[in-house]
Amino acid sequence: MASRFRIEWTEAASSDLEDIIRFIARDSPLNAAKLYKRLRTRAQTLRNLPARGRVVPELANLEITAYLELSVPPYRLIYRIEKPRVFVHAVLDARRDLRELLAERLLRSR
Repeated sequence: MASRFRIEWTEAASSDLEDIIRFIARDSPLNAAKLYKRLRTRAQTLRNLPARGRVVPELANLEITAYLELSVPPYRLIYRIEKPRVFVHAVLDARRDLRELLAERLLRSR
């Protein structure tokens, strides 16, 4: 039987998710609830096969290969495996430039 991983959301990823859902809920609480469920359910699928995601291409170009991603259109779940846990680090809009998003995040944390 395959080992099961525990999914843990970082503070940053939880904040990303909350911001996304709050923004969508302004126009459609129903769509926000559906998206919330879709993102949380997709993250939970990592319990059994966390390595199935792909290396984040923008980070691979910088030789950073520890972070993987799952696509949940139009969002990207960015995560890292650290047995026996999977840490979800970010939920990002795939339509935006990842470098720009990371720069914004770093500037906010100063």
